This record gives sequence, structure tokens and C-alpha cells, in this order.
Amino acid sequence: MSPSTDRGTVEQFLRAVPDFPEPGIRFWDLTPVLADAEGLAATTRLLSEPVADAAVDVVVGIEARGFLLGAAVAQALGLGIVPVRKQGKLPAVAASRSYDLEYGSATLELPAGVLAAGTRALLVDDVLATGGTAAAASELVESCGAHVAALSVVLELPALSGRARLGDRPLHAVLER
Repeated sequence: MSPSTDRGTVEQFLRAVPDFPEPGIRFWDLTPVLADAEGLAATTRLLSEPVADAAVDVVVGIEARGFLLGAAVAQALGLGIVPVRKQGKLPAVAASRSYDLEYGSATLELPAGVLAAGTRALLVDDVLATGGTAAAASELVESCGAHVAALSVVLELPALSGRARLGDRPLHAVLER
């Protein structure tokens, strides 16, 4: 399928949920996209696009929807996947980063012994909002001497200026709202 057809497929299933997880926040739910076979396939193809411009060795999936999306992208590209987890979920931690969210704060951790110096990573997540999660995940990858070749997200919310927190790291967003 063409990228424009794929984008239309993803857009058709994307659902806005008002006042979640708290009043005033609009949550963009990808569950209907993932539940549809063609929606998942279209999303996987679109998230894989940055690899055409940047050679990568591994996909890094950011908790939690980034695990699902990243695993699909890694499978499509014939690569492995490294999960970036919320604090306290890993038995061995290489590094951790705390950051602010649109509605709170959190800490992410990178598993020990999975990213070698010089590894080129494609980071995958569902939504780029304020950029805190993507920036923290990028810093974790780079703290091991690996390189963020690109970040790929399904949805970017430009009004929240998340892209600015990523510096010169390449970002590919399938859709914007």
C-alpha cells in the first residue's frame, strides 16, 4: 500500500478519549488501530519508514505501547527489540532517567547488557506529546554509547512542543493532531 493509504487506515481507527487519565487531558487511543490487522500492518509499515534513511541495528520500544509497536517494527525489519521500562520492572538496570510528563513525572530504565557502544537504534513509541519520555529514552540509549539513528511515533502533538526536547535527533511522525 502507499504511505497515504496507510495513513488513512491508521487515522480511521485512531480514537480520542477526553479527560483521560485526568480532566483536561485528551488521550489518543491506538487500541482500535492495533486490534485491526490492516491497521497494525499499516502502522508497522509507516513506523519503519525512517530506516530507509538511517541504518539501524536494533529497535528500542518505549513502555508500554512502544513495546507492541516496536516489536512489530523489529519483526518487519528483521531486527531485535530492547524494551525501555518504567522504574522497578527490570532485574538488571544499565541506566535510568527521570522526566516530567504532561500530567506528572516518571522514571525509565534501560536493561543492562543489551546495547553495545556504537549500536544504532530506532526508538519507537505511540505518541510524542511534551517530549519527556522520548528525550529520556534517547538519553538512556546514548548513556550506553549507542546512537539514536531515528525516533518513530504514530502521533505527534505539535502544540505541546515535544520535538524541541529531542535536539537534532531525527523524528518521524506518522500523524499530527
